[in-house]
Amino acid sequence: VQLVESGGGLVQPGGSLRLSCVASGFTFSSSDMSWYRQAPGKERELVARITSLGSTIYGGSVKGRFTISRDDAKKTVYLQMNSLKPEDTAVYCCFANWGYWGQGTQVTVSS
Repeated sequence: VQLVESGGGLVQPGGSLRLSCVASGFTFSSSDMSWYRQAPGKERELVARITSLGSTIYGGSVKGRFTISRDDAKKTVYLQMNSLKPEDTAVYCCFANWGYWGQGTQVTVSS
């Protein structure tokens, strides 16, 4: 099983990034997929989740700014992040509801 994230980096406040998580080794289309994030000194928090049927939920701090989506043919889940704020700075990890985690990708929002 592998979940490999990409797309993180340094961006200025107000900017955008798109994270990707490519899955392998399990039945991706049957799995709810989530993005979590953890900032230094803070607890891990749910950013967004998309079910196998495409329903979505978002953490309160990102509603209206982030969009989660999936492409089952590519076994990939995306997180489009717009209007980024310094408080969005964190390591973002992909999670499959079978209990699998990716290694994470760093997002830093700073001028």
